[in-house]
Amino acid sequence: MSARDWIDKDFYHELGVSSGASENEIKKAYRKLARELHPDANPGNAQAEARFKAVSEAYGVLGDAEKRKQYDEARRLFGSGAFRPGGGGFGGFGTGGTNFDFGDIFSGQQAGAAGSGGISDLLGNLFGRRAGATGTTSRPRRGADVETEVRIDFVEAVKGATVPLRLSSPSTCSTCQGSGARPGTTPRTCPTCSGAGLVSRSQGAFAFSEPCRDCRGTGRIVDDPCPECGGDGTSTKTRTLTVRIPAGVDDGQRIRLAEQGEPGLNGAHAGDLYVLVHVSPHPVFGRSGNDLTVKVPVTFPELALGTTLTVPTLEDKVSLRVAPGTASGRVLRVRGKGIHRRDGQVGDLLVTLQVTVPSNMDEKAKAALRDYLAATAGHDPRPELTSMLEKRSGS
Repeated sequence: MSARDWIDKDFYHELGVSSGASENEIKKAYRKLARELHPDANPGNAQAEARFKAVSEAYGVLGDAEKRKQYDEARRLFGSGAFRPGGGGFGGFGTGGTNFDFGDIFSGQQAGAAGSGGISDLLGNLFGRRAGATGTTSRPRRGADVETEVRIDFVEAVKGATVPLRLSSPSTCSTCQGSGARPGTTPRTCPTCSGAGLVSRSQGAFAFSEPCRDCRGTGRIVDDPCPECGGDGTSTKTRTLTVRIPAGVDDGQRIRLAEQGEPGLNGAHAGDLYVLVHVSPHPVFGRSGNDLTVKVPVTFPELALGTTLTVPTLEDKVSLRVAPGTASGRVLRVRGKGIHRRDGQVGDLLVTLQVTVPSNMDEKAKAALRDYLAATAGHDPRPELTSMLEKRSGS
């Protein structure tokens, strides 16, 4: 792959978003494509697997704010043709027979090109190397982060749980341990670039560097490729991880598993695995922060005369005293019966009392209600509204 090919990769197109897309739009697009193209959903489909890798590569750049900034700057600089041979970006230099080496730019010798570190600092992380005549593509590069999703039930979210995750993702080849060479053999230094991974080429008045075609920019030649990974040093594997979900996890929360993502290159650390947690709703309980919530239906006589209610918790039950004259909608608090978090925080159980109205009543019940209405005829349950209506009638 040439230097121009690297610059011209359109990661926005891979994810199907515009260059001005927000962080959430990029994340949403990646999750949708990752689910559709995941190897588990497309067994034996090489085209889907290739697209899955391309989408993951694109999100590895655009999903990281700093890498995205560097990528956008690289496309801005090189997309205009200013640094391309024959692009006209150097004006009189091209006609004067002056050789212009891209290594001067990338090594920071062009003062002010990209701050004190030169453009090499800008592009180094993006391409995983210090681009320049003296640089090398074989330096260590951290692996990309990976994201997956898991669904747990409400009780598991409150109490914590241990769940298995089945992942299909690139991993360091277990046969060659990432070298790309058949066991018992070792890669040799590329004779074309002398291990630098870059070669200089002249075109007209310009001299510029690009990744070595013979070693694909790695600086190494694998004469006898590993039969498992074909010389790449990585292979797509299905693995099972056991993930501990902490007590009190929220719906939509991400859990980070350090160095469980894609393997690093040349001895670098692996990326991280982020587990997005979805919590299924409970048929009875709800949640407000660290507090559990529950709605308890009650009758009008129970609120008017007072009663003792037995209310379930996630583990047992509690008894609550309802005072006479309690209004519907009143919230009673039971201390310490909420969510117990790992950091020691403890929530409460919030019980909301709601009056229920029977849909069907026999004649005896209806007669009792009529007697009640007659006995309380002098009581106005809505004095504020009555007063407002009287004032308007008088005007």
